[in-house]
Amino acid sequence: MIDLHTANTSNGQRAAIILEECGLPHRVRAYDLFKGEHKNPEFLAIAPAGAIPVIVDPEGPGGKPITIAQSCAIILYAAEKSGKFIPADPARRATALQWLVQAAADVSASSGNVFFNSMLLPDKSEQNGKWYLDRVFRHFTDCDRQLGSGEFLAGEISVADFALYPVFAVRRKTLEEVGSLPNLARWGDQMASREGVRKGLAAVA
Repeated sequence: MIDLHTANTSNGQRAAIILEECGLPHRVRAYDLFKGEHKNPEFLAIAPAGAIPVIVDPEGPGGKPITIAQSCAIILYAAEKSGKFIPADPARRATALQWLVQAAADVSASSGNVFFNSMLLPDKSEQNGKWYLDRVFRHFTDCDRQLGSGEFLAGEISVADFALYPVFAVRRKTLEEVGSLPNLARWGDQMASREGVRKGLAAVA
């Protein structure tokens, strides 16, 4: 039984969703970040950096326990363990990994900066906020273009789609206000209809 330590953020949702989608037995321990629950000694003993999500799998590689942090590392671990969502075709696999990294390094980082600027930075800037929102839109425009040539980011559903979806879900209303991304909207509706996605989101809500 995998223990998932997470919270109701895009990164935390990724981990909950992939464990559901892969059908891996797990327990969810949700933390309230605003209350500082991720800084308690119990959690820090598991994750010294105090960052969610983290999984603890008592039956890791070779049957030995393993602890894994970082949402996209958890996505890849769960996919490899279950044998799901990593394309068998080498070209599609490479494409899936490319868009997984794009979701983590470009989309998530820009979306996170929008949040930091609006909620956490001591000197909030409307101009900087607009710059970050424009950057998020540009990255999602790249995704929309990619989805114009296939049902999913790598042509078939893969780790890339589960990495991107939680960030899209939290920014969907803003994206629709900024401009039309029809391929992304169609894809988002399809992802939202998946049982594993719904259960993963509900587990950390």
